[in-house]
Amino acid sequence: MNLPGGELKRRSAEDELAMTGFLQEGDLISGEVQAVFSDGAVSLHTRSLKYGKLGQGVLVQVSPSLVKQQKTHFHDLPCGASVVLVNNGFIWIYPTPEHKEEEARGFIANLEPVSLADGEVISRLRNCIISLVTQRMMLYDTSILYCYEASLPHQIKDILKPEIMEEIVMETCQRLLEQEG
Repeated sequence: MNLPGGELKRRSAEDELAMTGFLQEGDLISGEVQAVFSDGAVSLHTRSLKYGKLGQGVLVQVSPSLVKQQKTHFHDLPCGASVVLVNNGFIWIYPTPEHKEEEARGFIANLEPVSLADGEVISRLRNCIISLVTQRMMLYDTSILYCYEASLPHQIKDILKPEIMEEIVMETCQRLLEQEG
């Protein structure tokens, strides 16, 4: 695990006790699954600074079958937000940090209020993801971005109206097909 300041630690009884100072039950974290044991217990890696406690953002859970398998799970979108698309169906949407060093999460999460502009981008992305899922579309950085762009003429709350949802997903499909062919 990476502790604040980038210090790399191996798991020991002492480290396990120290974790309670950084994590509490109910905290959201990102990490890599190292092993799944027969009793259902899971061993996680957080040995890179891109992993750690999650602070500002929104968690969306979708069917894992709709998340396209990709080499990287972390995507900075040009709209000012980033998404973590995980194979288990969990999607984390958060404001893209202005400085990359701020993105080094570790176990200190940014809990400052999100700006109105960032909140609107995150909400729009969330509603776009829900729209894509409702129409059974695969989720990956490009499909989410195209849906986001198709949604811009509409108010955030209207994106979830069935007729608008269908319209923006159809436009997304068209753009994806044009890109392929």
